[in-house]
Amino acid sequence: MKYLRWLLLPFSLLYGVAVVVRNWCYDAGFFKSREFDMPVISVGNLDVGGAGKSPMTEYLVRLLKSSCRTATLSRGYGRKTTGFVLADSGSSPGNIGDEPAQFKQKFPDVTVAVCEERATGIDKLKADHDVIILDDAFQHRSVKPGFSILLFDYNKLFDPHFLLPAGNLREPFSGKWRADMFVISKCPSHLTQEEKTRCYYRVAPHHGQPLFFSAINYLPLQDIHGNAIQDTIDVDTTVFLLTGIANPIPLYTHLKTFTQHIIHHNYADHHQFTLKNIAKLANTFNACPSQKKVIITTEKDAQRLGVRDLAPAIAKLPISVLPIGVEFLDNSGHEFDKLILNYVREYTEHN
Repeated sequence: MKYLRWLLLPFSLLYGVAVVVRNWCYDAGFFKSREFDMPVISVGNLDVGGAGKSPMTEYLVRLLKSSCRTATLSRGYGRKTTGFVLADSGSSPGNIGDEPAQFKQKFPDVTVAVCEERATGIDKLKADHDVIILDDAFQHRSVKPGFSILLFDYNKLFDPHFLLPAGNLREPFSGKWRADMFVISKCPSHLTQEEKTRCYYRVAPHHGQPLFFSAINYLPLQDIHGNAIQDTIDVDTTVFLLTGIANPIPLYTHLKTFTQHIIHHNYADHHQFTLKNIAKLANTFNACPSQKKVIITTEKDAQRLGVRDLAPAIAKLPISVLPIGVEFLDNSGHEFDKLILNYVREYTEHN
């Protein structure tokens, strides 16, 4: 399949021309890119698929929410609604999308909103908030954020830089110049200096673009409602892994450090689970003779499993959720925090 995508290179060339022309029009001022009189932080990446944008957004929320009136604003991918929607305790993924539903469940006191037109969303939020975090907005050029964080997945960093549809890039790699900061995510916990140097030269930051390295921080298991549970995984445990995310390999690899008995029910990113999917999972789980077995899914997938149609079937299964966070390598988190807090503080004081 990977080599068949090379046949799509002519279409990537056409796509690339369109993207370059669009970006040039924004850079030259032919297309309007709005700036706002408040701190606006963008989290994004260059390619399709997961680079850790949601954990980074959550990291920023935790960093800022105690001192600033903080809001997150997303497009709301996969939702069945349109326009500006403000999340509340009853919002479902169908109303606001997977990631915003996850944000609202984890941070009920923080404003979570979705809107295709981010400028419109910011207009509706700015009067009551001190800082707005834009999730997955690097390519949304109609808004010019005050601070832009660009993520690179360590596991994909050295892949060929091909544009869609032959590759996975949404825009040319040179688009990275717009970022204020780079974070290489999903790194091994023990990254050597030689490996860091290779990453540095691959990304090639300009002067004034700091580069950080982060790893996935796997947190204690929870139930599907976000409550802590006491389940543990050891060599005798059979894990039924249910995922519908862009890249489940890091999670699968992490679980392999505890047990070799993993049965993976793997679906496409943002897959809308059906009763047939859950019945298949239940049948294989119940047929397993293991004395110790558990079903594990991700936080994003748990949002889609909690919809009303699936609730009765899900309630019969012992599903555990494995949350993740961001862990900066080499104790560099303090420096990262300082840059973000200084941006918000200096902007506020300046205005």
